[in-house]
Amino acid sequence: MEPSTLATETREERPTRRNITGLALTALGVVYGDIGTSPLYALRECFYGIKPLNASVANVLGVLSLIFWSLMIVISFKYLVLLMRADNRGEGGILALLALLNPWQKKSRRNTLLVGLGLFGAALLYGDGVITPAISVLSAIEGLHLASPAFGHYVIPLTCLVLMLLFYFQKRGTGSVGAVFGPVMVIWFICLAILGLRGIIGEPRVLAAVNPLHAARFFRDNGWHGFMVLGSVFLVVTGGEALYADMGHFGRLPIRWAWFGCVLPALLLNYFGQGALMLGHPAQGVHPFYQLAPPWALYPLILLATLATIIASQAVISGAFSLTRQAVQLDQCPHVRIVQTSSEEIGQVYVPAVNWCLMLTTIALVLGFRSSGNLAAAYGVAVTTTMVITTVLVFFLMRERWHWGLPASVLAALLFLTVDLSFFCANMLKISSGGWFPLTAGVAVFIFMTTWSRGRGILDSHLYHRNVAMEAFLQEIAQSPPYRLPGTAVFMTGRPQGTPPVLIHHLTHNRVLHEQVILLTVITREVPRVSATDRLAVTKLTEGFARVIVYYGFMQSPNIPVALRQCEPYGLITDSETTTFYLGRETPIPTPKVPGMSIWREKLFAFMTRNSQQATAFFNIPPDRVVEIGQQVEI
Repeated sequence: MEPSTLATETREERPTRRNITGLALTALGVVYGDIGTSPLYALRECFYGIKPLNASVANVLGVLSLIFWSLMIVISFKYLVLLMRADNRGEGGILALLALLNPWQKKSRRNTLLVGLGLFGAALLYGDGVITPAISVLSAIEGLHLASPAFGHYVIPLTCLVLMLLFYFQKRGTGSVGAVFGPVMVIWFICLAILGLRGIIGEPRVLAAVNPLHAARFFRDNGWHGFMVLGSVFLVVTGGEALYADMGHFGRLPIRWAWFGCVLPALLLNYFGQGALMLGHPAQGVHPFYQLAPPWALYPLILLATLATIIASQAVISGAFSLTRQAVQLDQCPHVRIVQTSSEEIGQVYVPAVNWCLMLTTIALVLGFRSSGNLAAAYGVAVTTTMVITTVLVFFLMRERWHWGLPASVLAALLFLTVDLSFFCANMLKISSGGWFPLTAGVAVFIFMTTWSRGRGILDSHLYHRNVAMEAFLQEIAQSPPYRLPGTAVFMTGRPQGTPPVLIHHLTHNRVLHEQVILLTVITREVPRVSATDRLAVTKLTEGFARVIVYYGFMQSPNIPVALRQCEPYGLITDSETTTFYLGRETPIPTPKVPGMSIWREKLFAFMTRNSQQATAFFNIPPDRVVEIGQQVEI
């Protein structure tokens, strides 16, 4: 993979106050949907989850203190203040953070470890993408059971129906419904704040939980049981990674404004309001969120909560689509069909294969776990693991990119790791209760990604082990010229040097060449986007040959015909009617005779190769102008 020039600080935007307000409003729907729906189940799970607590005054104040300081340290300080500085040309997320460190540039044990950690953290986000829709929608519709026990039998079917509709409409893209996301979430956060104030007014002593001493006394009084409750407290910060990953859609300023101006106050008011309800009426703490509302508001609140959880699910699903495209562009995943659903927003994509896999798995989780309480036992394991990995990566970023001193870097990393590892260890206790699922899903995706990357490396080494220098090849052409056909031949090659094996194979068997021959290589840089001015590198060679290198960012989709038209200023004139594209199609043959991977991984790689998207579709090449030259390769 080619190294690239990366920029830690990106475009210095000077948006107007009006623009920031509009973007902040939109960010409420896309960025804060996940973390904004946590009040539906987070505090309830602390007292009525798999390890229930006694709802005493000390316990309620202690848990609320943990919630308050978790939101302040993890979300406000770590993600909003610090990690928002770690953007790769405007893009955030664990893959963008990994690209800032650029560990592909130089091979070493440390860089290999960083790549592995980054990819594993990214793989775990798929587990979050499955559980978030299931637990969010299910927890909202469970309010029907509170309204009337007769509705209890309809909770699971209604949840599955809502999820099926949600995934079905993904193919339409988020742009068609994005305009209503922000206003709906504004109403949602206003309701959170009003309900919370209603509870706090009845029990104002709950505000004492801001004092961190209540958290310390909670651990002193509850010991090991108190530590186990951290797994439920963590549910209030599960949207942190999604928040960071969505930075590229809106920029850091609107996201910060939305958090400190709306989301954080609303969340704190609601959590404290639920705590106040439990202090004044402990028997009503089974569903503290819904029981904050007056009876007449219950059904409208259930409807609003369902809409909010759909929006939260939409954001996570869209994140899985974006993550897949990044993995494909970084050659960590086979080519899959990626549909651009907006001509204006490059981040709006739809990946059919990922969509239907997520839908089937999400519905299976609802049918298997059958309640949001059971799902909460599985939720958090994947996200907290990713958060630990993010902290490790940001430590190296502080040292190498921001040039912080060792004491400051260690102090910041220790603060975050103390919190992250506490949550991590508490969530590991959930493994037997369902936490095994997101870990299993993450490990499976990680194996797929690393097997593909390793397999492609082995395949390339076999194809290029007899790399013929281009100069020697052109000399041979000059000495023994083959018959030249009118038109242009474009030979797609993965390496920007040497003679492509597909060209040698073609000339050996057909003994003809076109008048103009272009050797074209697509390179994905470890940056989100490459501007049009930096798109091409064209080198004119002898004998009618030219080498063209096309650069894209990992958030962009290649379009080879467009790139060829951009070559006209360099003297390369191509006509779509007389241009033929030559692609190599290798069929890997698993065999124990060739070292490199275990036989089961070789078979897995061969399966992924057979089922990957055709290069013609991935590169947007007209299929009627393509000639594929097949070759079997033992790996």
